[in-house]
Amino acid sequence: MAGTALALFSLAGIADSAPQRKAEILHLLKHDCGSCHGMRLQGGLGPALVPERLKPFSAEQLAATILHGRPGTPMPPWKPFLTEQEALWLAGLLKKGIEP
Repeated sequence: MAGTALALFSLAGIADSAPQRKAEILHLLKHDCGSCHGMRLQGGLGPALVPERLKPFSAEQLAATILHGRPGTPMPPWKPFLTEQEALWLAGLLKKGIEP
């Protein structure tokens, strides 16, 4: 329950962000994430980032992967570029299904 409250608070925080920052994050998704996960996020060097595949993972788990990467794999940490709120927002979009 606390994780859900945190996620909702965090998503509300990004909802208030400037539209330009949201556009920057979506650009990062398409061009940086897409370079490994496929331009349509259907998979490539990295796995597909589609709702069916992401369903077992919470938004918090996905945000942690986004922020900290996966040691021993090509997945880099994005913490230098994204806040925790932004990573949670992005994870929520990916869980819902988004085409960059």
